[in-house]
Amino acid sequence: QVQVVESGGGLAQAGGSLRLSCAASGRTFRSYAMGWFRQAPGKEREFVAAISWSGGNSYYADSVKGRFTISRGNVKNTVHLQMNSLEPDDTAVYYCAAGNNMEGPYDYWGQGTQVTVSS
Repeated sequence: QVQVVESGGGLAQAGGSLRLSCAASGRTFRSYAMGWFRQAPGKEREFVAAISWSGGNSYYADSVKGRFTISRGNVKNTVHLQMNSLEPDDTAVYYCAAGNNMEGPYDYWGQGTQVTVSS
């Protein structure tokens, strides 16, 4: 069993920054690719960013490219999402996920952390 836990959500003003963190623990015998997704009220969940198990590759949704940065932490199966130049449209519940491939599918999901950006 693998547990995924996000942290770091909260309230920010437009133009501000937040940093999300995620850790996958439990039966993590290997390093997983990890990704961030988000779901705004009334909308479907959408992809935000993903990083390979080694950290050597990453990719982003066009809507966050140049503003968000995904990186792997020093501890195995941890990942961070640095969010800069936040916009009200970034308001959503952000979910972290772990899987075998950066492109998905993702096998393990966190419960989500709320990010609210005020204008």
